[in-house]
Amino acid sequence: MKTAVITDSASYLDPVVAAKYNITVLPITVIFGTKEFHDGVDITSQEFLKKLADTEKLPTTAQVTMGQMQEAFDMLSDKGYDEAICVNLSSGITTFYENLVAYSRNVTNIKVYPFDSKIASAGEADLCLLAAKMAEKGANADAIIPKLELLRDSIHVSLVVDSLDHLQRTGRISNTSAFFGNLLKIKPILTFDKAGKIVPEAKERTMKQALQHIINSISQTEFDQPMRISVVDANNPELSRSWVTAFREHFPKANISTYQISPAITVHTGEKAMGVVWDLDWDKF
Repeated sequence: MKTAVITDSASYLDPVVAAKYNITVLPITVIFGTKEFHDGVDITSQEFLKKLADTEKLPTTAQVTMGQMQEAFDMLSDKGYDEAICVNLSSGITTFYENLVAYSRNVTNIKVYPFDSKIASAGEADLCLLAAKMAEKGANADAIIPKLELLRDSIHVSLVVDSLDHLQRTGRISNTSAFFGNLLKIKPILTFDKAGKIVPEAKERTMKQALQHIINSISQTEFDQPMRISVVDANNPELSRSWVTAFREHFPKANISTYQISPAITVHTGEKAMGVVWDLDWDKF
């Protein structure tokens, strides 16, 4: 039994890392007006941010299509894979998962296992890396899925945005929350609930206070296995480096990773957003 792992570009896996673990990454489409760009293929983060600054109308995104999925299934089947675990964006913020569940019933050339990450970005990436590492060692979906569920249950996330405008306009958070957040000039801290929806977690006046809030939250999390902390940013490299330094000081035993927030996610968070994901270390399972 040969098992493949498929994800979308919201995971923002480094292409070198994805290739190392044989993870197939399919691009989400970013749309500026009438022009479409494939995330990570024909538009980079820097190119996206420049376009975002130059445009008056907020861009939108389109999820990976079932046509793209079938092309991937065909390619993997031709390579001798028997099954594919699909780790994609949270069902709380997109209908992709339920669409794939329905579509997969009609796929005949490979067994498809849709897996709801209930998360995005680094959390999604960690799930992919665990699945791929196990698959590389010969495990199949029956053994991998329970481990993915264990890792998913351990994932915590705090997302700090400069403004709630983007999330409000793209329908990821309520108008009321956006209004009060910006009126008070706060740094809103958001998280994903158990259903994978983005919900308010806290509010702080400054990024420094937001960082301290996150450090306190991590300190209160109890893991019986090694922990990984991932720092993600939307064009905020200096702050990312300072947060990494702070986490290394407070949590010297944790493994620390850094990611950029993909254009497909930055559409909703806006520039300068910062996120932190902490969970069981996928590489220690």
